[in-house]
Amino acid sequence: MAVDLLLGLQWGDEGKGKIVDVLTASYDIIARFQGGPNAGHTLEFEGIKHVLHTIPSGIFHPTAVNLIGNGVVIDPAIFKKEIDGLTPFDIDLTQKLLISKKAHLILPTHRMLDAASEAAKGKAKIGSTLKGIGPTYMDKTGRNGIRVGDILTPKWEEKYQSLKAKHLNMLTAYPENKDMELEVLEKAFFEGVALLRSFQIIDSEHYIHSAQKQGKKILAEGAQGSLLDIDFGTYPYVTSSTTTAAGACTGLGVAPNQVKDVFGIFKAYATRVGSGPFPTELFDEDGKTMAKVGHEFGATTGRPRRCGWIDLVALKYAIAINGATQLMMMKGDVLSGFKTIKVCTAYKTAAGVQNHLPYDLTDPSIEPIYTDLPGWEEDLTGITEEKDFPKTFKDYIQFLENELETPIKIVSVGPDRKQTIFRG
Repeated sequence: MAVDLLLGLQWGDEGKGKIVDVLTASYDIIARFQGGPNAGHTLEFEGIKHVLHTIPSGIFHPTAVNLIGNGVVIDPAIFKKEIDGLTPFDIDLTQKLLISKKAHLILPTHRMLDAASEAAKGKAKIGSTLKGIGPTYMDKTGRNGIRVGDILTPKWEEKYQSLKAKHLNMLTAYPENKDMELEVLEKAFFEGVALLRSFQIIDSEHYIHSAQKQGKKILAEGAQGSLLDIDFGTYPYVTSSTTTAAGACTGLGVAPNQVKDVFGIFKAYATRVGSGPFPTELFDEDGKTMAKVGHEFGATTGRPRRCGWIDLVALKYAIAINGATQLMMMKGDVLSGFKTIKVCTAYKTAAGVQNHLPYDLTDPSIEPIYTDLPGWEEDLTGITEEKDFPKTFKDYIQFLENELETPIKIVSVGPDRKQTIFRG
């Protein structure tokens, strides 16, 4: 049985959590394949808003098993907070949630290194969420990391103390002394480790392979967005993992020829959190309106998101990199009330008009070239069927579909799982 992938095509915050929640009823296993608690997946149903950071977004469905894959980095303290937050909902988490032995742990000193490194950059900071993600992946690729499976071995604390000592030595290169903070962070860390041990910690790649042989339907869930990919994103303003479709292969042990559908999610406009280039960013009232109506604040950090018009140059690039087979458009309702909707279809650069994403998006000569489309006044949030869409909204979807040469199968018109419309 092939595996389907679901991932973001912009700078993250596209609404992946909601769509995973909507699709979970059709799958047996939801498997998170990369990233850490710097991602916040928001789900809303029955009047309650949930924000997940490490746990896959299928956790609220009674039948699906949820797997945290080997490509994920886990902060035990944040994981414990998530689990505690789910307690009122009577979910049998020890049966429904599995954790890969090969997932890496975020140590308290990883978080301290992240904060110290970002502070030292001054104005050149990249906009880290300060969750210790980058230093953890650095230790992973540097072959120094601690994996979840290590906490089941007798000498794991010895390994922890050794890596902690290395980190504390590294911190002496920074002017701020973080030692006073460490005791508090460690207390929460070890409480989280104790909780982790109560879960099923497994050889996740063998579990996935066995499930495939049994004909189980598997949906791989990505975090962040394609334009934050460590290789293909707007480097260095990126995350530390492979956020594209390739990340599901390395983050779960899924063979490339076992990938079937790739669901690409994008907003009807564009947003970005933190630093980095954003060609279509708006600094006027239109941008402020998008932010206000769309409640554009980071689910993990609470930071305001920068807003702008949709960028088809970047979106086509992300579709190609991922091999997206179908698209889901989120937050179409946010654009209600705009008389004119602008769509970036190319870039004007010093070298002329470009239709592909340039190597360096920070180049000041880059200007978006827009196509203007008529907007719509109607409130979309109560619409339940495609036939009731305003004509200009239908035209907007059709224009995007034609330009992107990929079918838009789902349109979201609000945060609740019920405000999700399947097309065709």
